[in-house]
This record gives sequence, structure tokens and C-alpha cells, in this order.
Amino acid sequence: MAKLIGISVILCILLALLALTQPSFRTSQNMANLSRQIAFLGIYSMGAGIVILTGGIDLSVGSMMGLVGVLLAMTLKEMGWPVVAGVLGCLAVSLLLGWLHGLLITRVRLQPFIVTLCGLLFYRGITRYITSDITKGFGNEFETFKELANGSLSGLPIPVLILSVLAVLVGCLVHLSVYGRHLYAVGGNEDAARYAGVPVHQVKTIAYVLAAGLTGIAGILVALYTNAVQPASHGQFYELYAIAAAVVGGCSLRGGEGTVIGVLLGASLLQLLRNAVNLVGIPTYLEYAVIGGVILVGAAMDELVRLKWKKS
Repeated sequence: MAKLIGISVILCILLALLALTQPSFRTSQNMANLSRQIAFLGIYSMGAGIVILTGGIDLSVGSMMGLVGVLLAMTLKEMGWPVVAGVLGCLAVSLLLGWLHGLLITRVRLQPFIVTLCGLLFYRGITRYITSDITKGFGNEFETFKELANGSLSGLPIPVLILSVLAVLVGCLVHLSVYGRHLYAVGGNEDAARYAGVPVHQVKTIAYVLAAGLTGIAGILVALYTNAVQPASHGQFYELYAIAAAVVGGCSLRGGEGTVIGVLLGASLLQLLRNAVNLVGIPTYLEYAVIGGVILVGAAMDELVRLKWKKS
């Protein structure tokens, strides 16, 4: 709770400072773009948070989003698939890859870092190969479909509504279900959870499937938002944003600690910092330095809290 209060206070202070010092921050266009970016990051950060709760990590997020975006553009634009079929196909690919991650981690007993790092490289390579490294997009077609990423409903961006629905579903699963209790148990002490009868392999595998599914949804929305997918760079470093949002939001990299609302607050703070970098005039190439600093501070705070709790 203390972490949530702390990040909420920081978020409010940063919002107030930007609103007072940067007139362009208060424009409706900037607020709409900011809210959409928060929604996109929030969706796939929840997936990263679920994996981190198990004590694992997913480094394949950005490459998977690039692959999903390319597949969506190719199935709809070049192959002529119906929109529903294209979306379901892309989500099926995401879920299958998540299941494969879980299988390699739980059955083959490979480290999550290695499995998802290989995924990062493999998916990016496959994406570039199937496209011959040529940008894929939607052109001026599928305007109604694109409203999912670019449209608004009653003044509220549709991605924010999608995030809200997904956040409620994920929140109920993580915090109110038996699976959620198993998730925390596995992340807190895997051996103890196994002796207590928790199906550890199943819990972990489902976590990676859920993370991949959320990544697939975000990948579809981001592809529609950008309207073009560059195979070599689309989604690059998005896994860092997701991990940063989860860590800053209170997820411990050791596992067994974190909340959905915390991840969403972390995503909001991270996108607010990115927005501030652009508005204040800080060179954009320092953005990664800012994100690296955020992850470092979040990890350091987690360690300090852990040591303080251990002493008490």
C-alpha cells in the first residue's frame, strides 16, 4: 500500500508541474495522445506484471508486437482475410508463443531470461524474413477497424476503455481468484507452493500465455494506431517499458509481490515522463537513459523496502 501511495503522490506532483509550466501539456490533443499511449503500455505491462509475479521475466514483448503487427497487416491487406479472422489469427499466434514459453520454462527447465531473450531475437528475425524487411501497413483501408486505436467514445479514447475492461478482468483474476493466490504463492516460494499442492507448472504456463495474449492485443492496437509496421524497429524496447512500469508500480523482480493497479500507475508515470521529455525539450535520445534510471530507482527502492521489512 505504501508503494501505491508513493507512486500516486509522485504522479500527482508531476501532473501538476507539467500542467502549470507547460501550456501545450493541457491541450486536448496532447491529453488524448497521452491517454492512448498509457492505455497501450498499460495493456502489455499487465502481462509483464503477471510474469514477474511468478519470479520470471518476458523479454520478447517488443518483438512479439512487431510480429503480430506485421501478421495483421499482411492477413488483412495482402491475403484479404476478414477483420475478425485476422484478429483471431494474430491472437492465436500470440497465445501459442506464450504457451511455448511456458512449456520451455516449466518442462525443459530453461531460464525465463534465456527463453524470452531467444524469443526476442527469433520473432524479430522471422518478422523481417516474412516481410523481406519491407514496411507493412493498412493504407487508407479499414478505417472503421482503426477506430479501436484512434477513435473516441463520449470523449474518452477507445483504447482507454479497452484497458479499463482488461484491467478489471485481470484484476479479478490476479486478486480474487484461486489462480491469483497460486500465482503469488509460486512467486513467493516455489518449493513451498509445490509442497502445498499448487500446480506450479500449470500456474507458470498460464502466466506466460496470459502475458502473450495481452501483448497480442496491445500489438494489434499499436499497429492500427501507427498504421504501418516497420519490421526492424516496430515495438523495439517495448519490453523495457513494460518491465519498468511493473517495477515502478511495485512488482518485485523476485516475484510474489505486485498489484494490477500498481502496474497501471507505473505505466501512467512512465508515459508521463516520456511526454515530459518531449515537452520540456530534453533530447529524445536521452529517453532510454530516463527509463534506465526509472528501473534502477524502482529496483533500489524494492531492495530497501525488503531489507527494512526483514529487519523489522
